[in-house]
Order: sequence, then C-alpha cells, then structure tokens
Amino acid sequence: MRKLKLQELNRPDIPTFKQQPKAPVVLVLDNIRSGLNVGSAFRTADAFALEHIYLCGITGTPPHREILKTAIGATESVEWTYEKEATEAVQQLKAKGYTVLAVEQADERTWLQEFRWEEGAKYALVFGNEVSGVSEAVMELADGCLEVPQFGTKHSLNIAVCVGVVVWEVVRPWIARKSAKEQ
Repeated sequence: MRKLKLQELNRPDIPTFKQQPKAPVVLVLDNIRSGLNVGSAFRTADAFALEHIYLCGITGTPPHREILKTAIGATESVEWTYEKEATEAVQQLKAKGYTVLAVEQADERTWLQEFRWEEGAKYALVFGNEVSGVSEAVMELADGCLEVPQFGTKHSLNIAVCVGVVVWEVVRPWIARKSAKEQ
C-alpha cells in the first residue's frame, strides 16, 4: 500500500467543481463564534459537494483570517450567503422546499443513525452556537431535529466535528443513489 500524491486524487478545479452536480443539502450556521469552526464547515461542504452555506448572526464571513486558515480555499468553491437572522435564512429555505433539520439535543428528535433520505428531498441542516446551540426561534421553525448519539461525559461535540459527522451520515444515501444511477 502507498499513500496517494495530491495530483493522483483527481480533484476538480474550482470552475469544474462549481459546474458539477451538488448534494441537495445546505448548511445554516446560527451564530457560530469561532472562525475556525466556520472554516471547517466550508471544508466539509466542499468535500461533500454541498449546495450552499448560510452564515447567520455573529457567524464570521470570509475573508476572516481564521475562516481562511481552516477552509484552505473552500470559501472560493462553496457558495455562501450572509443573513443577519438565521430565522430569515430558514424561512427562505422552507419557501424553496427545503426540509429544515436542526442539529440539536431536543425532546423530539431523530437519532442521526435513524435518518432516512426521502427521494427528491432537499435538506437544510442548522448548526448552532458553540455554547447555546440552535436558537429557540429557529427550533420553532425547524421541520425536525437530528441528534448525534453520545456515550461519554461531555454534553456535546465541537461543531466542526459535528458538521463532519452529520453531513456524512445525511449525504451518504444521496451518494449511494447517485452512484447507482451512474452505473
């Protein structure tokens, strides 16, 4: 076994990436304090070819130094929009037919491993502030809630880790369907 060189990965350049089909998933970042977490969300959105990121409230926007540090160019490949209020972004997405899923610990939730992709659906995943989570106003608008099961002593995952875990699990069925159609 040998490790692949970067040029062997056959990744698209940015113009090609922008033209390729995207997973019908967007991220809504609701008042994220850390630019490093935001940059990581951009990297994840690029890795899984997500449609868009909505940066809301106090969430930093490119070209913030910390975002650029962890995004490593993904701010150029992933489409993004700033909205002052996350509720505005959520209402716009619902009007466009997205199913809005808060990623939060709530009394009515779907465990992440029980999530089932509905054919033809589009999803907006809302991730909240590192301390207070998804805002109550957004929780009231959400169509549902996904929760990552945890078995340790801590109450939550770092948002950068959580975005990676949730996006992979949500997008995986879409990737499988896409691969099956291409064969």
